[in-house]
Amino acid sequence: MMNEVEMFSDLVGDIYDASLDSSLWSTVLQKACSYVGGSAATLTSQETWRRTTQVHFTWGVDPHYRRLYEETYHKLNPAFPTVLFFPVEEGHSIVPDCITREEYCRSRFGKEWLLPQCMIDGLFANFEKSPTACSTLIVARKLPDGFADDEMRRRFALIVPHIRRAVLIGKVIDLRTVEAAALADSFDALTSAMFLVDESGRIVHANVSGHSMISQARALRAPSGRLGAIDEEADQALLDSFSAAARGDAALGKKGIAVTLKALDEERYLAHVLPLTSGSRRKAGASYAAVATVFVRKAELDLPSPPEAVAEAFGLTPAELRVLFAIIEVGSVPEVSQVLGISEATVKTHLRHLFEKTNTHRQAELVKLVAGYANALFR
Repeated sequence: MMNEVEMFSDLVGDIYDASLDSSLWSTVLQKACSYVGGSAATLTSQETWRRTTQVHFTWGVDPHYRRLYEETYHKLNPAFPTVLFFPVEEGHSIVPDCITREEYCRSRFGKEWLLPQCMIDGLFANFEKSPTACSTLIVARKLPDGFADDEMRRRFALIVPHIRRAVLIGKVIDLRTVEAAALADSFDALTSAMFLVDESGRIVHANVSGHSMISQARALRAPSGRLGAIDEEADQALLDSFSAAARGDAALGKKGIAVTLKALDEERYLAHVLPLTSGSRRKAGASYAAVATVFVRKAELDLPSPPEAVAEAFGLTPAELRVLFAIIEVGSVPEVSQVLGISEATVKTHLRHLFEKTNTHRQAELVKLVAGYANALFR
């Protein structure tokens, strides 16, 4: 049986291989559950206004319940929208960081989706947030495992940076399957810039977009053939990442997950560093005498989501925000009461506070208010 260090090293290697081959994610999530001590894991993304959701990859969740979640229950999950307020890469407990255990258990989501699966606890981390969507990793525990403990949280915190990097790189390459031994050829057609570099940052190969980005020298440059950033801080972060990548997956840690590149014209880009010294990626590293691949993409606007904007503008509490979005999704006070598992009197109290804080008088006005914040994002 492998010890913890061996399990972690093996898992991290598989995580980065999955960034090039999305078919490996189910196995990666299974190994992640084994290492962390969970019963099920999912990688999901959810729109922050229209409340549509997509389960990208999962392990340990019955297909029937996965379908129910995608079709119906994601809209009834009372942990939303509180999950949106946590910074990326921080590990948190759904209970009690988002909602109390009592409220979770009384909700329709708890009774109809969690309870039949014997799910009692879980940890989550946001991987990417934008004004319109949020992607999240969730590792859940079932009744035989007990509640999340400090050891689970410690191990979860160790794997989150690596999974986040792999997910972000997968997004850049559009989740296609890439043959590691032919990495450069596979990425030559990418619209995002891509570079293969050695330990010192010397460029071994760059795709067309990469050559174009260097020639413009607005965010990246290549003095003497070494990949570097215009911004001094970002330049050092990239160099540190390349040096760490040469020492292996685990050594890279949080370095190079999403290095912000400031361009001369004030635009911003993100650089993601993928190590090539372990797993199936070693073929590419050996073939090109490279220790890492660098993917660069344009950064999205750093704006709050509609729930965050509304909560900040009007000083709403998490409970008030849950009632507000339940009203948007299901409508009437009795229905909101049933969905959230709270009394109608409590719903009416929160509703009264919402009217007072937002200077509105009817539920339709509340819906219109939130819609105004959402519509501003799509203009």
